[in-house]
Amino acid sequence: MICHTVMPKTKVALTLDSTLLDRVDDLVARARFRNRSQAIETALAEKLARLARTRLAEECAKLDPAEERQLADEPFGSETAWPEY
Repeated sequence: MICHTVMPKTKVALTLDSTLLDRVDDLVARARFRNRSQAIETALAEKLARLARTRLAEECAKLDPAEERQLADEPFGSETAWPEY
């Protein structure tokens, strides 16, 4: 049996550009989304996920591959302190 957890929703008021809202309404009319709320919620969730991936990539770019390789090759229980990032 598959059981879906329903997340609580909060109603909010948004101010949107009328052209943007027309585009959302067009997607709803073409049955891409059930309603405006679903379209906006999906777009916002996708944008937040993209921003999270970007942040992870930015943090990974700060790492020194040679230093990370050296740390990975050290045996467990090593007394070497981890570097601060």
